[in-house]
Amino acid sequence: MDTSGNLPALNFPSFSFRMKKVGEKYEIFDIVRKKYVSLTPEEWVRQHLIHYLYHCKGYPLELMQVEGCISVNGLPRRFDLVIFDRNFSPFLLAECKQPLVAITQRTFDQACRYNLTLNVPYLLITNGLKHYCFSLVEAEHRFEYHAEIPDVPK
Repeated sequence: MDTSGNLPALNFPSFSFRMKKVGEKYEIFDIVRKKYVSLTPEEWVRQHLIHYLYHCKGYPLELMQVEGCISVNGLPRRFDLVIFDRNFSPFLLAECKQPLVAITQRTFDQACRYNLTLNVPYLLITNGLKHYCFSLVEAEHRFEYHAEIPDVPK
């Protein structure tokens, strides 16, 4: 087994990750949380997304929050990644799935439920192979698809 845990190549640029083996499992260093975390297929996707947003899109690490807790309809939920703008208002909510999980309407609905609490202008859904980015068009109560992830907010 290699240090990627035989996880698949993703539809992101190649990044150098800090990884280590602990017992029979692998851990990957999260540059946002500044600690090693268990290398699961979903974490593999999340770490690629974080590195892409940081290294390629210029999003500052200090504006990222990983696995935060929120309340949705009175129930505790945990989001994958939220990016804040320079005023520390939620800007982009990312929902990550493992590569073998198809992105479906159910996945989009999950992100929309989280957005009831966060009220972000952008939703990003990825399984590492396919990426879907949407913006909220409030006046029309709908989402609009974007081929690209938005730039860092001013």
